[in-house]
Amino acid sequence: MDLHQLRCFLAAAEELHFGKAAQRLDMLPSALGRHIRLLEEDLGARLMTRTTRSVALTEEGELLVKEAGQLLAQADAIADKFRNRARKRAAKVRLGAIDSAAAGLLPMLLHDFRKRRPDVTVQLVEDKTIRLLPRLLSGRLDLALVRPPQQADKRLEFLFLFHETAVVVVPDRHRLASRKRVRIADLEGEALIVPERKSRPHSHDLTIKLFAEAGLDAHIAQIAEEKQTIVNLVSAGLGVAIVPRWTARMATRGVRYIPLAASTANKLPLAAAWPRGTSDPVRDEMLAMIRAGLAAYAKEA
Repeated sequence: MDLHQLRCFLAAAEELHFGKAAQRLDMLPSALGRHIRLLEEDLGARLMTRTTRSVALTEEGELLVKEAGQLLAQADAIADKFRNRARKRAAKVRLGAIDSAAAGLLPMLLHDFRKRRPDVTVQLVEDKTIRLLPRLLSGRLDLALVRPPQQADKRLEFLFLFHETAVVVVPDRHRLASRKRVRIADLEGEALIVPERKSRPHSHDLTIKLFAEAGLDAHIAQIAEEKQTIVNLVSAGLGVAIVPRWTARMATRGVRYIPLAASTANKLPLAAAWPRGTSDPVRDEMLAMIRAGLAAYAKEA
């Protein structure tokens, strides 16, 4: 019996909605449905009835939910046992981080952690939240510093760290370049460069929320993937952008970073995430350091 097929079935059984279950597992609904059909063929039983409007469990499906939950819990416990044995031998922590954390919180955290645990190797992976969370679930990462999703996977635990603020980046010859502070109203009608929502939903939505709070429509002229690309496009005179404050550390010619006036919407959350119910002494020691140093770390945001 394929464990991945069982996980797909349990997600669909808990959500009773293929779209939500697929989103939770970071996969397409069609792929989720295919895995469940393969499981049904393997077992020789119909597990679900599905219409265009609803999903329901059959009698066999309800029975499998109870059995599968126990089986997967046992499989996860065995996997955790062997991972922890390997970790004790290797003295290594696998840490993921989004670019904001890598530029702000991470250098201080790693500096403090290395002083305390010079025997531990930190394997760092920098990527977007949507790619880091699946790596946590698959056991390829032990801890990640991410933007917490609106619908968090129940298999992960999140520790909110702090909110980052944003600034406006404009060409250095822009009409606002000499300002010490700007309001969103000052950006009315400006061509905006924003990140792709699918890969950076928090940063994308921040721009939209700030303009909505000011009663204005955001005029999106360009979508780009990476922060450095966005800043380079601003430097080329293609528009202005609202970016996390840490971006101002980028050494890019031809741009100015200007603080935004106070706003209730100017918040980008940062959180630590790890697999729920797992035990890892090295990871937990790093988490304890993060908790203890939150006040100092937050000042950098």
